[in-house]
Amino acid sequence: MDIYERLREILDSHPSTAPKAKSINEILHILFTPEEAALAVNMSYKAKSASSIAKLAEVSEDIAKQNLESMANKGIIYSKNKEGEKLYSLLPLIPGVFEFPFMKGGGTPMHKRLGELWEEYHHEALGASFAGQPTPLMRVIAVEKSITAQDRIHPYEEVKNFINNANYIALTKCACRVSVGKCDKPKEVCLIFGEAAEFLVERGFARQISKEDGLKVLDQAEEAGLVHTSNNSADRANLICNCCPCCCTVLRGRTQLKHLHAFEPSRFEAYVTGEDCTGCAICAEERCPMKAIEIKDDIAVVNVQECIGCGLCVSGCPAGAIKLIERKQIPSTPATIREMGANVLQEKGRLDAFLKIMQS
Repeated sequence: MDIYERLREILDSHPSTAPKAKSINEILHILFTPEEAALAVNMSYKAKSASSIAKLAEVSEDIAKQNLESMANKGIIYSKNKEGEKLYSLLPLIPGVFEFPFMKGGGTPMHKRLGELWEEYHHEALGASFAGQPTPLMRVIAVEKSITAQDRIHPYEEVKNFINNANYIALTKCACRVSVGKCDKPKEVCLIFGEAAEFLVERGFARQISKEDGLKVLDQAEEAGLVHTSNNSADRANLICNCCPCCCTVLRGRTQLKHLHAFEPSRFEAYVTGEDCTGCAICAEERCPMKAIEIKDDIAVVNVQECIGCGLCVSGCPAGAIKLIERKQIPSTPATIREMGANVLQEKGRLDAFLKIMQS
């Protein structure tokens, strides 16, 4: 089997998937040299030492370290420090192999070609594969200003808690807006937490920021009409993406590809108090990313089937005529990232393949 196809199959075992297509083959050829691909197929999503990987790949440790460092510097594999030793592991396509190479800003012919290929891959295969299961990998978090005090029930649904509970925060550019470039929304608004944040800062893909600056980023994103999304689990947040409907992979799963399970909406939906609505249409024309609001007889009307509960209409309403109310059917949230991943793998029929990679 071709080494790049072997690598794709390994990446496809992850919950994020890497379905077969001509575009992903070219993407992998651009990102990985043949020597790097040959090393990567001997890696796992579990971090290992360079010596262990070198032994599996039957190459010298020096050559393995050289190629592993090259891949980590390109953002196509992950590295971390543990007890004074550098360990390396594979990255999934999302978030990882797609996003990280664009986080420094792109702008080269290589990035231009990669952007074209990822866009082709999104429409051809990846968008449907990433989104096409009952348990989404990502979920919407309502903007803080749109949630009333009595609705603050679950800490994992309050986006400011993600910032306040983080021990390390990195700020980086939105890879989707860098690669797709269909709007002028702010780019440096993606927040990463924990070990992944440290990796991105170490390799020059992001910069460390304070909690105060993280909260300012949330306000900037809300003002720009960007949707907060995060991993779909209740234990901890690995990231906060601030998404637009024209560029971002997560939202476009619904806006373009029409997949109901592209992401999980928040537990809220928008509700308009008709007597307070002035019919200004700001909610419908400027704030709603899903086009779930229309003006009828000078009153805003919400299509609750399309509403994702982001709260942007609430924070942007000058008349205060919109609020978020709890849905009749509240989406369930997996308790942990591990539970979410296991659910997705079972639904996609990839659990055995993933366990095989992890045990290698």
